[in-house]
Amino acid sequence: VQLQASGGGLVQAGASLRVSCAVYGSGFSTYAMGWFRQTPGKEREFVAAFRWSSDNTYYADSVKGRFTISRDSAKNTVYLQMNSVKPEDTAVYYCATGFPILSQITSDHAYHYWGQGTLVTVSS
Repeated sequence: VQLQASGGGLVQAGASLRVSCAVYGSGFSTYAMGWFRQTPGKEREFVAAFRWSSDNTYYADSVKGRFTISRDSAKNTVYLQMNSVKPEDTAVYYCATGFPILSQITSDHAYHYWGQGTLVTVSS
């Protein structure tokens, strides 16, 4: 499985941005997909996730109500729609996939495959 993230850029606070993650390979429909982010000097943190086999989605409290994770199964692509962005959303955003059990779906250690990351910068 290979992941390719794209769509990052520079946006003003309050604006919207959508980042994408193209998924290549087979069998990933049984996986979970997650978005994580990381800033220099800090640990990678969970942003959002879902399981391909379920309609349930999971969000970090810091983005709940502003960010939406979605999928286009026909295009094998996962999206993270970011609305009302804040300067503290500035980070490199990574998509990941793996087989986390539900209790570990927010843990980056439970994901096996990672994209290269896409930088999102929010100016104040």
